[in-house]
Amino acid sequence: MSKISYEDFRGKLMDTNVSDAEIRKYLMVDPQYSKAFNPRFVSNPETVQVSPVELELQSAMAIGNTLSRLRRQNRFRDAINNDDERLVLVSEGDSWFQFPFLIEDIIDHLDSDYLIWSLGAAGDTAANMTGGAGEYMHGLDRWAARVKGFLFSAAGNDVIGEDVSGQPVLMQLLKPYDPRQNAAWHIKYPEFSDTLEFLRSAYSKVITTIRSDLRFVTLPIFVHGYDYPFPFPADPHDDRDPIYAAPDEYLGKPFADRGFPDDPLRRDIVKVMIDALYTLMYELSAKHNQVHVVDARGSMPTRKLWADEIHGTDEGFAAVADRFRTVIANAIAP
Repeated sequence: MSKISYEDFRGKLMDTNVSDAEIRKYLMVDPQYSKAFNPRFVSNPETVQVSPVELELQSAMAIGNTLSRLRRQNRFRDAINNDDERLVLVSEGDSWFQFPFLIEDIIDHLDSDYLIWSLGAAGDTAANMTGGAGEYMHGLDRWAARVKGFLFSAAGNDVIGEDVSGQPVLMQLLKPYDPRQNAAWHIKYPEFSDTLEFLRSAYSKVITTIRSDLRFVTLPIFVHGYDYPFPFPADPHDDRDPIYAAPDEYLGKPFADRGFPDDPLRRDIVKVMIDALYTLMYELSAKHNQVHVVDARGSMPTRKLWADEIHGTDEGFAAVADRFRTVIANAIAP
């Protein structure tokens, strides 16, 4: 593959007609600023010719969440200006709704069916998304005349992300390994219950905030509780090695630090947590009108459909997006 100039590289980044999949070829992880839950990128010297001056310029571009969102929103505006008649949705969420450039996430896959004003960001937490007035309300207000639904994805980083000190949250939720005990026993339920109650409060705040605006009293709200991941190593042939994180960074390391062997118990424990999260989602759905749960469990049943321990591959997220399409179609009349 021949190199392109830095000017051509910048042009591709700014051109909304150039797909993220095309741009991937010209990116590498920025080791100085990238984090596992918030990847940042720079041009790949193997595919982009960059001068020392241009190298300094690109370090200020922050190729990641912000640029990915800008590209999406520019595509949205272009479609609106061209009288695109697809249904309009607003989305707020974490990396399942926006994983910049490297993975076609759920919103990427839904983009062919809907116009989606995307407010997501990899690494975002429920606390940040629901703090203050809520960015999602600005998005709903902006497109109130056309919006037909709100997509919300939050909770993942609050369970398997990092705390304010940079330590994995999962470490705080696990007891040390005991070979005599089952999966559920290994969860610290006081701490896990606190996490669930916080998430219940956060989701309830989002729902009631939206419903407090008379324009959105019956607006369909779509939530989910993720799928059952495969903590690393899932099997002796687990070759997952993402360029943006260590293979065991999200789940495997906390389990290993608590003394867990490389066996199915790790996944069984995470399944218990995911099931508890879905119980919470269904309780919210039963309590609030027009809150729809997209049950993604089992949509990515093999390790090969996972790009890492917590994110699907392009194909994996395509399967999750199909679950969304079904629920959205049933909830929103054409």
